[in-house]
Amino acid sequence: MKEIVKRFWPYIKEYKFYYMLVIFGGLLIVISTAASAQIMKPLMDDMFIAKKKEMLYLIPLGLIGIYFTKSVGKYIQTVFMEYIGQSIVTRFRELLLSHIISQDMAFLYVNRSGELISRVTNDIGRIQTFVANMLPDMFRDVLAVFALISYIIYLNPLLSFYTLVVIPLAVIPLMSIAKRLKKYSHRSQEKNADIVTRLTEVFNNSEIIKANDTQAFELKQFSTHNWQFFKINMKTVYVGALVPPIMEMLGVSGLAAVIYVGGKEVFEGRMTVGEFTAFITAVGLVFEPVRKLSGTYAKIQDAIAASERVFEILDTQPSIKDGDITLRKDIKSIEFQDVSLMYEGNYALNNVNIEIHDGEKIALVGDSGGGKSTFISMLLRFYDPDKGAIKINGINIKEYNLKSLKHHISLVTQRVYIFQDTLAANVAYGEDMIDEEKVIEALKLADAYEFAMNLENGIETVMSESGSNLSGGQRQRVSIARAIYKHASLLLFDEATSALDNESEKRIQKALDAYTKDKITITIAHRLSTIEDADKILVLQKGAIVASGTHTELLEHSEVYQRLAGELVE
Repeated sequence: MKEIVKRFWPYIKEYKFYYMLVIFGGLLIVISTAASAQIMKPLMDDMFIAKKKEMLYLIPLGLIGIYFTKSVGKYIQTVFMEYIGQSIVTRFRELLLSHIISQDMAFLYVNRSGELISRVTNDIGRIQTFVANMLPDMFRDVLAVFALISYIIYLNPLLSFYTLVVIPLAVIPLMSIAKRLKKYSHRSQEKNADIVTRLTEVFNNSEIIKANDTQAFELKQFSTHNWQFFKINMKTVYVGALVPPIMEMLGVSGLAAVIYVGGKEVFEGRMTVGEFTAFITAVGLVFEPVRKLSGTYAKIQDAIAASERVFEILDTQPSIKDGDITLRKDIKSIEFQDVSLMYEGNYALNNVNIEIHDGEKIALVGDSGGGKSTFISMLLRFYDPDKGAIKINGINIKEYNLKSLKHHISLVTQRVYIFQDTLAANVAYGEDMIDEEKVIEALKLADAYEFAMNLENGIETVMSESGSNLSGGQRQRVSIARAIYKHASLLLFDEATSALDNESEKRIQKALDAYTKDKITITIAHRLSTIEDADKILVLQKGAIVASGTHTELLEHSEVYQRLAGELVE
């Protein structure tokens, strides 16, 4: 726990003023709690035994004053601790998401989306419970225990010994229980991530589930994880539920000893009834925060486990390091120098050498797994070469600032990403201020203007989740319009027109020819018509360029290309 508090400390210490208010509220609570025990002495000795009439008015007024002060203290402490907790956790949620999305693509591929969603939502939620609820309760209870123990020692050191001797006895079982709870909490959070992953897969693949009528199969898969989650949580309940009865038994044992020894003190005249009543009241009050502290400590194990999972992500550093040079000019040249990349023991790219200049249209063809998508990914620095170097405008790509590099690159993939926002916001994705004229121009070049104008609210129409209110071809045109709007100097098309018919593709291609004449265009082709006019075609096999040239040259000299050309969709 000490390590977790240490990790949170840089964030906590920014709220010094609010913690001062929390401490003030806590002091009001502690003083009031001690006063509620102290008032028992005049209640018994002066009011009931000595029968002083003025006490009939002073004691009730004193009680009202004590509990009013306690209520004010509780309100101040609760409000400002909640503010601190909610604020810290809100910032932490943003920090965690920022760290996750800044990781390498390799990290995002390896870690399941459900697992990462669980870290941002479930784990952060458990931390919030700790920071916003458990921490203030623990702070208040520690102050109360300290004040009440000091008070009962002041009242009667001998009797306080019999009271306090049971507290160390509670530590040993409590530590053992806490250790087991932390283990179960880790397992519970991992299983919760499995559930979120299953749900993500079900919702993202609803069409294939419906098409194959596998609802029952998916429900069975989910049910397995769901009931495993239940069993782990019940183990936490079984162990955690031991804490209150253990503390109750230890507490009542101490109370019984106090009654026996204190009773003798009263019988023998060494203690008044009022003093004994005040003492026994204080003892009763001290065991309540001790019992709550023990329960809170057990529950904190859950937050500690969640914090460890969160800090595990925050401690993961991306292997793709940002460069210091800002790429201000357009990309005029690209050079692959002996570039190789290994992935899971195989070459994704193998000794690739190529030079590309502005105005050139490059097409990539090859069998599945040949390295075409990897070639494009390297330009976006999704991966860095294991060997060799990629240069842009004569400078190693690693030396460029990532933000400035990607500002000059537009990517269109076969898998289209549509966000739940307006059509205009999807085309101008990432822009705070949307230039509607540029949006319309981009839609026209992407052959998307006509269908956009026929939407209910034109370019201000809000897209459904994943763009389900558009056809596959329409979504792909929006994706192409997004790339055009960015006005980048390097355009990457990864089977970008696969959902379009031949006529639509020809119209878009004709519009793009004029638009891209001073840019570099690299296209992964799925149709012969896409690559026939390319300035250079690269044929990739097992990560290596086995042939390159124009369409006509390759048909004459490359048997591999002849086969691939025959397989490409007309």
